[in-house]
Amino acid sequence: MPFIKSNGINLYYEEHGEGEPLLLIMGITAPGAVWEKHLEYWKQFFRCIIVDNRGVGQSDKPAGPYTSSMMADDCAGLLQHLGLEKVRVAGVSMGSIIAQQLAYRHPDHVKSMVLMCPWARCDNTAKDIFRHMMDIKARLKPDEFNRYIQLLIYSKASFDNEETYKGMLEDRLKANNDTNPQPLIGLEGQAAACMEHYILEQLKEIKQPVLVLGGEADKFTPLWMTKEVAENLPNSDLHTYSKSGHAFHWENIDDFNPRVKQWLLTH
Repeated sequence: MPFIKSNGINLYYEEHGEGEPLLLIMGITAPGAVWEKHLEYWKQFFRCIIVDNRGVGQSDKPAGPYTSSMMADDCAGLLQHLGLEKVRVAGVSMGSIIAQQLAYRHPDHVKSMVLMCPWARCDNTAKDIFRHMMDIKARLKPDEFNRYIQLLIYSKASFDNEETYKGMLEDRLKANNDTNPQPLIGLEGQAAACMEHYILEQLKEIKQPVLVLGGEADKFTPLWMTKEVAENLPNSDLHTYSKSGHAFHWENIDDFNPRVKQWLLTH
């Protein structure tokens, strides 16, 4: 299995497809494998690199707190190991704050970026959501915690769609049988990185082209966060999905996958 030593930890990654490299950075609680349905499409056009962030999956899960800068340096170490410069990067949620720091701290490594449901700073509401996430992780069964995450990330339209909701119920049951669940210590480290991420003034120094995407009904990271990032990046395109939540990329996958592919091919 492909592990490397990066920034003092063992980092797990996989590569799929051929072409120009595309680094995919996942959000809080989730391993890189959660890119599955996007990876299935994008690997036809790009050399896709997925990574388990520190604190989850098969990568090390040291005690925190972590920072978005630290996690960006983890990814920079991976790119250096692979001998890659000027890669395209896509980051979702926590992955988007890591991508921001990667472009800011290691600009030579980033050609262009796709930032999905990003933020440049947390308000008190967002910080309390992350604190609540840690609290219930410590108290609830895996399926109950999974249900809370679903309530955060999916829109009403997804809950009202019987086929989608059936899949959500199945995912809750799978959580109870996960042989490698994220430990509380890993979630605590990642949540600290999310809460303390602040890069608002530095965004203007990121010159690479950026596609910023968000869901207009996102309860987790509201639309003002997405728009604030787009407004402060000097070379950004913004697209939002109506009636869609934090998981807009799943809720609109038939539009999202080719839209991102086409933007990346031209940037």
